Amino acid sequence: SRIDSSPILFCRVVVLRSIPLQFSFAESSFFARFLIDMSYAYLFKYIIIGDTGVGKSCLLLQFTDKRFQPVHDLTIGVEFGARMITIDGKQIKLQIWDTAGQESFRSITRSYYRGAAGALLVYDITRRDTFNHLTSWLEDARQHSNSNMVIMLIGNKSDLEARREVKKEEGEAFAREHGLIFMETSAKTAANVEEAFIDTAKEIYRKIQEGVFDINNEANGIKLGPQHSPSSPSSPGRGAPGSGASSCCS
Repeated sequence: SRIDSSPILFCRVVVLRSIPLQFSFAESSFFARFLIDMSYAYLFKYIIIGDTGVGKSCLLLQFTDKRFQPVHDLTIGVEFGARMITIDGKQIKLQIWDTAGQESFRSITRSYYRGAAGALLVYDITRRDTFNHLTSWLEDARQHSNSNMVIMLIGNKSDLEARREVKKEEGEAFAREHGLIFMETSAKTAANVEEAFIDTAKEIYRKIQEGVFDINNEANGIKLGPQHSPSSPSSPGRGAPGSGASSCCS
């Protein structure tokens, strides 16, 4: 789930194919996953943002690897994950950048807003301060990203209801006020984790169908893949649519 279709990886596959009898099990698995990874109609780039300790890395791990890691090292700079999903019968690759929440890394985070089609803005429902900081994160995101970026507001750690400090209605109100999609999740139980990532992709895909995104401009965080069919109906005025340690991660 963490394999990117880079030229370096492609070169390695070419070498492996020239000596098939020497494939190890791991290399065969790598090659198979690489071929699957290449067969997508679109690639959508995501960024995950929010205060440190809200569970951003654990949300990514739950979505890409379907597992929960109760103690997770603090993210230094950015981490990367990827996964294939299907929307409207089309394979879509999600390329997801998980950013550090510490103030000292904000300048690095800002550079990743550019070229992102979607953002997951995460707070911790058991920590009021992480909710109070949403306005700052949102201002940063909108200042440094393209105006059409889809933003999903996520209230994480919904499994810790007894420790809740932020009501669900407050998250819903913030999302309505700022034009965001909203969902509460739990990286620990996997509640709504799939939905959060996939619903964001569905909204991006809807905007492609409506001609909001220029799919020929990769600066919008969308890349046409090998599966993309040039014979698909065109959207008005656009290209063809189609397809240290912290125990903080509930």
